[in-house]
Amino acid sequence: MWERKLSDYKVGESFMAFFLIRKAESKTTAAGNKYLDMIFGDSSGEISARWWDCKEEDELEYVKNTLVKVKGIVAEWQGRKQIKVEKMRAANEQDGVNIGDFVPIAPWDPQDMYKELHEYTMKIGHTGIRDLVQFIICESGERILTFPAAMQNHHSVRSGLLYHTLTMLRAGEKLLEVYDFLNKDLLLAGIILHDIAKLDEINANPLGIASDYTMEGQLLGHIIQGVKRINQAARNTNLDARTAALLEHMVLAHHYEPEFGSPKRPMIPEAEILHYLDIIDARMFDMKKALEQVEEGEFTEKIWTLNNRKLYKPQHALVQADDQEQEE
Repeated sequence: MWERKLSDYKVGESFMAFFLIRKAESKTTAAGNKYLDMIFGDSSGEISARWWDCKEEDELEYVKNTLVKVKGIVAEWQGRKQIKVEKMRAANEQDGVNIGDFVPIAPWDPQDMYKELHEYTMKIGHTGIRDLVQFIICESGERILTFPAAMQNHHSVRSGLLYHTLTMLRAGEKLLEVYDFLNKDLLLAGIILHDIAKLDEINANPLGIASDYTMEGQLLGHIIQGVKRINQAARNTNLDARTAALLEHMVLAHHYEPEFGSPKRPMIPEAEILHYLDIIDARMFDMKKALEQVEEGEFTEKIWTLNNRKLYKPQHALVQADDQEQEE
């Protein structure tokens, strides 16, 4: 019953299902009765909904980006399907709902990613740096499991922050094999910490949906907030000031240019590598997402995060066939 999508429902049908509230507005009828005007959504689309004669407390509980279980009837209004809500409650863990049916999610399981993140912290040989990194991760709590890495654009999905961090760690570990003069401890710590303050910069709900920037996020931004977190954690873990300053510099410089929020450009090679790992990972995410929406041999729309470039999706099967002909 729960696997059905909005697009499957027929007019006159009674049902029970889960939806994400994408819009909720309290309104009043001509007779003075309050009702909720909503838009429900799932992975197949959206549909308008009305909950007549709702209670005042319902207006506060059922807001945008709330996952709910709904009992209702599919009606028709002005030629379009509309849901008449009979009962509704917030979804809970016992419902066993797949969040991926309602919001975009990272492709890796968050618990597995968190375990791998911990394994990377154990690869940091410097005891003081390792203690600081683990302190900040522990201090961040469970939010790190679900938080997006951005309001929009790259990794703006549930668990996107953790996914972004892990893919950068994997790539960084490979680069350490090539550039063996780099300090492994600084690079791994810098990757883990570079965006950690997005937990403080962005308002996001447990579903991993970002709604706005926090007050401090707008006034300071995650770079300055990240430097503050390292400074405070260094005091709690007794990390020496010189080493803490190196970590602070990596966070401070990872956007590279002043107009993008970095008052200093990288002054150590680990900070330089961190910047380009961040750029590569963000662009690969945006490119993969755009190319998944077109067929082979087609161009994407212009992508403003990539300087308004179009992307082309090659016909890989034909390329392989040409290669085989040349070999023959």
